[in-house]
Amino acid sequence: MTHWFHRNPLKATAPVSFNYYGVVTGPSASKICNDLRSSRARLLELFTDLSCNPEMLKNAADLYFSLLQGFINSLDESTQESKLRYIQNFKWTDTLQGQVPSAQQDAVFELISMGFNVALWYTKYASRLAGKENITEDEAKEVHRSLKIAAGIFKHLKESHIPKLITPAEKGRDLESRLIEAYVIQCQAEAQEGILKYLTIARAIELKHAPGLIAALAYETANFYQKADHTLSSLEPAYSAKWRKYLHLKMCFYAAYAYCYHGETLLASDKCGEAIRSLQEAEKLYAKAEALCKEYGETKGPGPTVKPSGHLFFRKLGNLVKNTLEKCQRENGFIYFQKIPTEAPQLELKANYGLVEPIPFEFPPTSAQWTPETLAAFDLTKRPKDDSTKAKPEEEVKPVKEPDIKPQKDTGCYIS
Repeated sequence: MTHWFHRNPLKATAPVSFNYYGVVTGPSASKICNDLRSSRARLLELFTDLSCNPEMLKNAADLYFSLLQGFINSLDESTQESKLRYIQNFKWTDTLQGQVPSAQQDAVFELISMGFNVALWYTKYASRLAGKENITEDEAKEVHRSLKIAAGIFKHLKESHIPKLITPAEKGRDLESRLIEAYVIQCQAEAQEGILKYLTIARAIELKHAPGLIAALAYETANFYQKADHTLSSLEPAYSAKWRKYLHLKMCFYAAYAYCYHGETLLASDKCGEAIRSLQEAEKLYAKAEALCKEYGETKGPGPTVKPSGHLFFRKLGNLVKNTLEKCQRENGFIYFQKIPTEAPQLELKANYGLVEPIPFEFPPTSAQWTPETLAAFDLTKRPKDDSTKAKPEEEVKPVKEPDIKPQKDTGCYIS
């Protein structure tokens, strides 16, 4: 499963020293600057540490964000923002536009950008965990939860913090609404895939789940991927083509899934002719998904190339479509003798079980280290004219070196 989910690269950032010579006039302010510097560096390290787990990441993120809040929020609520909000320049790259950084002298920009990377970490952690050879039920649940947490973070950034930026998000950049919405929807779709896998496998073992339920959930999942793809449709193809190929192939795959199980439902209702037509549509969509897998592999763009068509889960659907179609054709030839419609049935399926919603997210409150006395120890009137915290166009932003995760043997394990 590691190479079942497409992942865009982590955002890279320029170092931030939080050194404000002359401005910092007391030990408590100096300590906060030191803690900001060390907690930021620690959080950035954890993004690429394979031993990091959600508890470790949350603790590190909460520490940094709670300290950063003092640069954003007023302590006494007499004003809407901290006097320190614009004291520091922050530089971040984007997940699609490579090493071309965006810079804003705004602590809200830092909060959003680092929060974005936290959400990306949860998606990568979910993918890595799902790729284990013998995933346990508890690990499968953690995969599902991690994707919902990521969706919640992206959603919170979009709704509550990005609108506060003084400098609006640039077109085609991570913080633009189209991109961040695509991330939200993809996380929902992937979390929903886990439920679908569970229902499919549980049905094969226990025969408790009706094919109509699986068809409806597959159809909703296909719609999620289609919506995410549509969200990116107006972006520059040079940046979005590879990601869109992935979303499109997943849409076709789950549409094939829906038509396959809808065909089973029709056959159970003695509508064999319609069942055959539904299975034929599934066959066509599955072939399209296979072709798109190849196109995706040949498309250049950000992120490592995954190989969905090589996975057991992908291949199993092809066999299921073929076998179910042959069964329907045999029964129609011996029992039903029904005419096969020229048009595929319209899927108007609504799942009332398993639909995924993001887990609500909030940043931690301002650290208790921030007091009126500490804030007063930052004297902006003593800020030097040649301010070292301002943007430096020549400053290099080194790309994040992410660990190379080798694909493991596909066991057909599922996310519950």
